[in-house]
Amino acid sequence: MEYHITLPSKPRVVSEEGLQGVYEIDSLYPGYGHTLGNSLRRIILSSLSGAAITSVKIEGIQHEFATIEGVHESVMEILLNLKRVHFALQGDEPQVIRLTVKGPKVVTAADLTLPSQVSITNPDQHICDVSGKITLELEATIERGLGYVPREVLTKEKVDIGTIALDATFTPIRRVNYEVENMRVGDRTDFNRLRILIETNGTLTSREALEKSIEIMIHQLKAIVGFQEEAEQSSSSAGSASDMMGMPAAKDASKMKIDDLGLSARIASALTDGGIKTVAGLSKKTASALKELDGVGDKAIEEIEEALAKLGHVLKGE
Repeated sequence: MEYHITLPSKPRVVSEEGLQGVYEIDSLYPGYGHTLGNSLRRIILSSLSGAAITSVKIEGIQHEFATIEGVHESVMEILLNLKRVHFALQGDEPQVIRLTVKGPKVVTAADLTLPSQVSITNPDQHICDVSGKITLELEATIERGLGYVPREVLTKEKVDIGTIALDATFTPIRRVNYEVENMRVGDRTDFNRLRILIETNGTLTSREALEKSIEIMIHQLKAIVGFQEEAEQSSSSAGSASDMMGMPAAKDASKMKIDDLGLSARIASALTDGGIKTVAGLSKKTASALKELDGVGDKAIEEIEEALAKLGHVLKGE
């Protein structure tokens, strides 16, 4: 009697045309087609990072309901067109792009002045028509993130007068579907073949999207292997040192929540999204493990280490 769950084949390319790719995974154990297909689809839609405009500042404009003399489009239409530009951002730090044009001119994404870390995959995207002899100046902030983030979340801190915050759609995925069909493996005809269709916005390929989603799933599953153990008591030396500095004892500090560490909102959110809720959990992570989280880079590691040092804690050694 068979009692082993056989392993599937590696993904196979069925077709790759433009921004769309179709891939198949064969020889999945009965029922595993939907198990993997649904999981991968959800990860692809929600967990692949991308870049988007989060705020715009137009010279002489105070809010998004205004109009600009000599420009055919309203400010709202300009903002919507800017949101249709697909940006690729290298690194985790926000970047500022600028636009300075003199009319009359048909303005497209190709007219934007970009820093070296930013590129555009659809430079033909229309932004506005400047019909008068005026100069249109604006600047926008590009940030990296996940999924969809409403403007209310992005504007927790006060913004400058004249800065217009935008809802941000960070996901680079336009569409992803999957279907499962039966196939023959040996004498059995109930094994599954999983076919996945992925369409992106061009900032990454469909193949990269599938590969990254598989890596994310593996990383998440590895993290839950085994069971939690009670947090180890911090060393007495660390506790006495923190007492001398007027800081809470390390033993007590280990129960402190990440939100109470005084980290920047972006880093605290990245840690929380990564399942790290307390100082004790953070102390069990290595720097390299933290860098695998979206939004955590070298600068973030430095800030985390400084915050932990004040409590008599350190990151786990490599």
